[in-house]
Amino acid sequence: MKRLAFALALTGLCASSVFIPATPASALETIEAKMQASDAASQARVDMQWAFGLRRVKPGQYLWRSVPEDAGPERVVISLSDQLAYLYRGDELMAVAAISTGRDGKPSPTGIFSVLDKKPFYRSKKYDNAPMPWMQRIDQYGIALHGGYNPGYPASHGCIRLPVAFAKKLYDVTGIGTPVYIGA
Repeated sequence: MKRLAFALALTGLCASSVFIPATPASALETIEAKMQASDAASQARVDMQWAFGLRRVKPGQYLWRSVPEDAGPERVVISLSDQLAYLYRGDELMAVAAISTGRDGKPSPTGIFSVLDKKPFYRSKKYDNAPMPWMQRIDQYGIALHGGYNPGYPASHGCIRLPVAFAKKLYDVTGIGTPVYIGA
């Protein structure tokens, strides 16, 4: 929490203005929510160095470290510009993974969302019955976090594709209502 407060002080923000989860029944796609999600993505870049040093993830890879369950609730932060997903437990960065988000014409939404539905295996109703292992839906239109092809650049129809092994681990530690911040 000290790192977060210090970093936020440098940007003129307060901790309570950054991590406001959407309710399970809604998503926050306001300008303020999009700014908060982008701020969370910027902070995650800093936290990655703190937690993992200079290690990087390549397409299909992830880093994971043990953080005690009593550190706090989980939240996911997605950085569209870095094509990275970050998992926090409380204020501690627990994991980071390379991702593939929505491509031109089918962008991933930005703002603050929450996990609305989870299925260990699902097939897309929109895109040729495509497999979506470890699916966690975050909006009413079918956008989800799930395992899939991960070239390291935007290539999906809006979903957040994760390395399959990471998607399973993420699925195991998140629940309905887990906040998901998607920022630039």
